[in-house]
Amino acid sequence: MNPYPLRIVAGMVLLVAIAGTGPQVALGQAEKKYGLIEKKTYEFKEANKEMEYAQYIPSQYDPQKKYPLIIALHGLGGHPQQFIRTRGLTQEAEKRGYIVAAPMGYNTRGWYGAPVPKFTAKNDDPANLAELSEKDVMNVLELMKKNYNINRERIYLMGHSMGGGGTIHIGLKYADEWAALAPIAPAIFGHRPSELEKIKTMPIILVQGAKDSLVRPEFVRPWAEQMKKLEMTHEYLEVPDGDHGNVVGSQMTKIFDFFDKHARPHPQNPQKK
Repeated sequence: MNPYPLRIVAGMVLLVAIAGTGPQVALGQAEKKYGLIEKKTYEFKEANKEMEYAQYIPSQYDPQKKYPLIIALHGLGGHPQQFIRTRGLTQEAEKRGYIVAAPMGYNTRGWYGAPVPKFTAKNDDPANLAELSEKDVMNVLELMKKNYNINRERIYLMGHSMGGGGTIHIGLKYADEWAALAPIAPAIFGHRPSELEKIKTMPIILVQGAKDSLVRPEFVRPWAEQMKKLEMTHEYLEVPDGDHGNVVGSQMTKIFDFFDKHARPHPQNPQKK
């Protein structure tokens, strides 16, 4: 069943943008090497173009120490520079010593490897948009591993809406990369809750707004129910006053709290939540 009728696509794009209107971090101050949101690019060979991503390196970064990494996936119509500014994301990263990278996912509607819905596709999209979108995420992951001293046991994946669905898709496909997942109001296409059996030792914090009219709770609750059935290490946060936009920033501290608790390898005896 399609959780996104055409009449609400515009609303999705607007609320995804609202989710990233929190406090800003300074850009372009050449006198400071770390503690800033940076716009970066790399040569995306498969796409034959320069591809943008955003990153945040905490001000206390020391190349001699290992740091946890979060890969953060924006929603439909979103952008790396917008999503990395989500309220609380870089603030918590700075406080706790996390590196954050936000890929483009090829474009604003790539779905990170999950099937691209017809209602978001455009005529000028490449035929292999899903493949390129997924590849971009993994390219950025490899760039961060190459360029910074990353704790390979503490690499996390999170995302909102389209990015939440992408978090589940990439979490399932590349399970060995991630210490934990945080899908937020996930727009999930091409996957079923039963697939969680493949990653039942993966810690997951699933965030959903009870008042979300775009990705409605009834589409997300079966995933939480399956996590409980599989006795996965998980938390399901259904925020009573949460809508599609405000649920992101309002739960960021809890997402970081969850990440702080988990590293690879995953526990063999998952706790019941």
